[in-house]
Amino acid sequence: QVQLVESGGGLVQAGGSLRLSCAASGRPFSIYTMGWFRQAPGKEREFVAAIRLSGGSTYYADSAEGRFSISRDNAKNTVYLQMNSLKPEDTAVYYCAADRYSPLAFIRDDHRYDYWGQGTQVTVSS
Repeated sequence: QVQLVESGGGLVQAGGSLRLSCAASGRPFSIYTMGWFRQAPGKEREFVAAIRLSGGSTYYADSAEGRFSISRDNAKNTVYLQMNSLKPEDTAVYYCAADRYSPLAFIRDDHRYDYWGQGTQVTVSS
């Protein structure tokens, strides 16, 4: 089993920045990919970014490309999501997720992820 705990959410004005953290415990060595997803009220959960823990390849949603950056610290079993130039439409609950292995074609598919954190609220005011 793997436990994921997110932190770093909060309230920020449009144009501001936040950094989310996701700490993994339990059996983190079984994780192949870490991802960030978000869910806004009344909307489906959507992919934001993902990173392969071995090699560090990163993948982004179009909405995150150029503004968000995902990174990892394998020694700390922690993944980060640096969010810059935040917009009101970025307001959502952000979830960290871990996948034991999925092909690249499925990296944006939340159904393929095995473990989930409890979520952290990000609110961007206009």
